[in-house]
Amino acid sequence: MRQLIAGNWKMNGLGASLAEIEVLRDTLASRPARADILVCPPATLVARACAVAGKAIAIGGQDCHPEPCGAFTGDISAEMLKDAGATSVIVGHSERRQRHGETDDLVAAKARAAWRGGLNAIICIGETEAQRARGETLKVCASQLLASVPDRAAPDSTAIAYEPVWAIGTGKTPTLAEIGEVHTAIRSHLAGRFGDAGRAMRILYGGSVKAANAGGILALRDVNGALVGGASLKAEDFLGIIRASPGASS
Repeated sequence: MRQLIAGNWKMNGLGASLAEIEVLRDTLASRPARADILVCPPATLVARACAVAGKAIAIGGQDCHPEPCGAFTGDISAEMLKDAGATSVIVGHSERRQRHGETDDLVAAKARAAWRGGLNAIICIGETEAQRARGETLKVCASQLLASVPDRAAPDSTAIAYEPVWAIGTGKTPTLAEIGEVHTAIRSHLAGRFGDAGRAMRILYGGSVKAANAGGILALRDVNGALVGGASLKAEDFLGIIRASPGASS
């Protein structure tokens, strides 16, 4: 399947940062990517990013509220993101789970909201360093998959992002063998639950992905792309990861 390279800018970016998307756009226009490209800037930039991104780059949101509208000061709905031009939204990122107390049930509700609003949902899962040390990685991921991924998940509306919490922004990464083991287990779970749809769903890896390690990660079986944090903020760094994609994965 065609890989997806997604950039999560987190709480970074002002209007001047759109110049990085323009560089990305112009570079990809002359040398198209072998993968689908998505950039998720802060909500304040979604509409403006859509205006400059061009056809080669999709724009997404970083989170959404389960409800379409209402008295939820400071929140943003999937419908609002869609109206601004977004095509996807990240839900259940570990920073939301840990720092905002988001539960699996809430993540599932946000995924359903994304679909309701016409967006693709990138549903994040992953273990903490303590859980890995206790040998609980596969158990934790299976539990999060079961509770965070709604029954209506389908390849054209859903991607799973495996992000070991201890690797996000730390410079640490699991070994290729460890990444492969978890992605194989995720694929087995998805296939067992959703059949052919689960076998066709994209599974992204995230956690300190950069140009130097992207080639090895993206070549692994059942790694169908990457969810990139800090290295997506600069076009040159992000392009290094994009160029590492083989274009398709098994």
